[in-house]
Amino acid sequence: MPGPGSLIIIAIVALLIFGPKKLPELGKAAGSTLREFKDATKGLADDDDDNDKKEEKKQ
Repeated sequence: MPGPGSLIIIAIVALLIFGPKKLPELGKAAGSTLREFKDATKGLADDDDDNDKKEEKKQ
């Protein structure tokens, strides 16, 4: 896990590259992307659980 110094350096570099106006938009886009990924993986795990239950009922 990166320490607080590393996170500060990353934040400063991101601020220099993207600028203060673009940074909140990038954060919002990253958050929504992570949320979609989480929902998709949860859906896959739920499908696997449903398939296992169906196989148990057949036996």
